[in-house]
Parts: sequence; structure tokens; C-alpha cells
Amino acid sequence: MTYVAGMVAAVPAADKEKMLAHAQGAAKLILEFGATRVTDCWGDDVPEGKVTDFFRAVKAEKDEVILFSWIEFSSRAVYEQVFEKMMSDPRMAELGDMPFDGKRMIFGGFDVLLDTSA
Repeated sequence: MTYVAGMVAAVPAADKEKMLAHAQGAAKLILEFGATRVTDCWGDDVPEGKVTDFFRAVKAEKDEVILFSWIEFSSRAVYEQVFEKMMSDPRMAELGDMPFDGKRMIFGGFDVLLDTSA
């Protein structure tokens, strides 16, 4: 069954193109390392909640947009192998710093509970 790593971050709105370039470079390597799909989504209709929301989760500032991303793997074992390669491959470091505050990013690994398509 598929395994998914998900991430939410707050990115300065002015850095959308910088984020896209960084994501494209990282995706190329992540796919080479063994992921089956990499998806990065730029917030378009992200409402502010009354109790909690994406903005609060990552302490987004007024000029930041929510980035919602996920990476798919064929298994948790492959996920672990890919992340090991990401941490040790010098090409990842060559991508430079992420164009957002990584300390406010939230992420995790998930077993797929349901996967449907039309």
C-alpha cells in the first residue's frame, strides 16, 4: 500500500517563483531516490478558522501563503530509504535554503487509509 509524507509550511507570497524553482529541483531528486509522486500546492482558498486552521498551525504571518505538499512512496521502507538519501546526497544541499522558515513547517508520514479516484 502507498505511504505518504505530508507537509504544510508558510511561504512569503513574494517568494512564489523561488518556491517553485526549489520544489522543482527537490522533486527531481526525490523521484530519482525512489518516490513515485511529488506534489506541491500553493494556497488559493485557505480559510481562517475560529479555533484552528493551517495559518495557526504554521504561525503564518500576514504576507505568507500556505504551501501544502505531499510525496508518495510505494511503502514505508521506500520512504525511509528516500529520506536517508535526501539527507546524505550533496545535491540536496546544493538546492540551497528552503524559501520558508523550516522551524514552522509541520510534516509527518502516513499510512494510506483510503485512496479513491473518479
